[in-house]
Amino acid sequence: MPSATINTNLNDLPPTHAFSTSERMGRIVAVTGSRAVILLDAHELVYDVSKRGAEIGTLLKVESKSSITLALISALSSPMPSNNAGEKELRIVEVEFIGELPRGPDGFGTSFRRGVSSYPSLGDTVFKADRSELALAYACDAETAVRVGYIQQDPSIPAMVKIDEMLGKHFAILGTTGTGKSCTVALILRRILEKNPQAHILLLDVHREYSQSFKGISEIITPDNMALPFWLLNFDEAVEILVGSQISRETDIEILREIIPIAKARYMGNQRRDKNGNRPRDALVENNIGVDTPIPYRTSDIIGVLEEYIGKLDLRGELAPYKRLKAKLEALSRDPRYAFMFGGLTVQDNMAQVLARLFRIPVNGKPIAILELGGLPSEIVNVTVSVLARLAFDFGVWSAGRVPITFVCEEAHRYVPSDKTAGFEPTKRAISRIAKEGRKYGVSLCIVSQRPAELDPTILSQCNTVFSMRLTNERDQQILRAGISDAAASLLDFMPTMGAGEAVTFGEGVALPTRIKFDLLPAHELPRSNTSSFTKNWARDLPDDAFLLEVVNRWRAQTYNPDSADYVIEEGLAALTPVPALAPAVPAINNSVAPAFQSGTAAALAAPRPSFRREGFGTSAPPVATRPAEITPPESNTPSLANLIKQFRP
Repeated sequence: MPSATINTNLNDLPPTHAFSTSERMGRIVAVTGSRAVILLDAHELVYDVSKRGAEIGTLLKVESKSSITLALISALSSPMPSNNAGEKELRIVEVEFIGELPRGPDGFGTSFRRGVSSYPSLGDTVFKADRSELALAYACDAETAVRVGYIQQDPSIPAMVKIDEMLGKHFAILGTTGTGKSCTVALILRRILEKNPQAHILLLDVHREYSQSFKGISEIITPDNMALPFWLLNFDEAVEILVGSQISRETDIEILREIIPIAKARYMGNQRRDKNGNRPRDALVENNIGVDTPIPYRTSDIIGVLEEYIGKLDLRGELAPYKRLKAKLEALSRDPRYAFMFGGLTVQDNMAQVLARLFRIPVNGKPIAILELGGLPSEIVNVTVSVLARLAFDFGVWSAGRVPITFVCEEAHRYVPSDKTAGFEPTKRAISRIAKEGRKYGVSLCIVSQRPAELDPTILSQCNTVFSMRLTNERDQQILRAGISDAAASLLDFMPTMGAGEAVTFGEGVALPTRIKFDLLPAHELPRSNTSSFTKNWARDLPDDAFLLEVVNRWRAQTYNPDSADYVIEEGLAALTPVPALAPAVPAINNSVAPAFQSGTAAALAAPRPSFRREGFGTSAPPVATRPAEITPPESNTPSLANLIKQFRP
């Protein structure tokens, strides 16, 4: 029997290569296209389970004179199993050829390349790839790649991700809840930011869990300090908010289509009249201002136009749609939940400042903006995501991709569902446009979801790098299998049984399809996504009503900040404990990250939005503003952005 560790047959080796010190596994007995069948040798490495010599995902090699061909085990079987435990039964494995290591002048393998130039033939000896060959196969350029973990076959080999390939062609992080999906998102983004402290990332945080992971290097945008003016809405988004899905909405839609350009023209006319003296109010109508042109306008102008139309109409039936729109606008302007969009008492043309804050231009030590959507009204979340995705793409188009942006969409199945009757169509269209065309304009997309089967297949198919964590649903697994190679498909068989923090990864952003284990983040960088302990929290009673009063106050004020709450319930405590003052922010990831951006337009935008109180405890009195008129933000310190905005408009 040949040795398990050294090939002693000199005729099996190429003349230019030294003795192989890899473990011999067997020989090829069948070849079909890119696949082969290997008859395993009857030695300890193959039959001893503790040696783990052959399992799905293991990398094998076949040596030739010009190259070392690599193959991935995709199936194992025993055609004639034996009933005797000690008997050496016949065992075979199926492999998929994935690439090769061309030999250098010294006879040893060089850098890995996909594809096989010369296929192995019958009888060729097969070995298990050694550590040096694994390192070459999974190696990436250190300048443009980051480590996210290690490969399952050999923990000493790092799992590297190629940043340009992953971001340039989009990527997806998929996994059932509780598998470490949020930790994976935080880990990958932090590794990218460590390598690129001047990045521009916008993260949609549905559950308010990522602010802890990026303390000191992130701009946290909450419903309390968010500024997303309503005039940035395009027509479809405005219709969704002002008209909704009511019956006989066509009349209301046509009225909006007519009056919005008039309101924009009046605002522009007032602005020019203020600068250049008296000027006819509707002098700009001939400029063909469109309903989707991102020009400011006031809700008061729309209400004024509606009142003019109402005054001209005599028939009661014709007044209904005008009155509905007027009542809806007035209600939104008074509702504190919509203050981030309709709450300003004055309107400024601050589009450049909004873009500067969302897309971190300039970065000023905070390369990632985390937009917490958890406190927004459910009926406006899809519209908000639609506006953000559309702004990201349009910014990429009009900036010619000079400032690459990564758009991270958590719980993506909410916004781009596969069901055509669900979700908000403009949101699907905006995200789909990034997926299909964003690469040309420097806009990359990260899709994070626990239900791949509920995602729009068009968008998922555009993600050329996939990190698939544990998925137990058969439909979810079938969606992934439909779009990947056979070599990676065999690895997906592990998905139902993988532990937390493990994933099967494949695509352009990684060297080879492989099963990896992600690195652990420090405790202070973990997302706030731990599962509540029912048994521990139910084992004690609340000492008083302070906790409930705090919940009721937040509920009525429609504000929620877990870091500033008066009380929290902690594991192991027998009672409610006051929250101490927050510790200093975690230091920046490297010395090149500047302190927090606290000046100029960002400071103005970071100021709290108008707060509201209700007159009388528990009454239904309308909200009363307690802050004076909104302060006009200072001039933008990013002239290039201001110039860019001019290209959006006529």
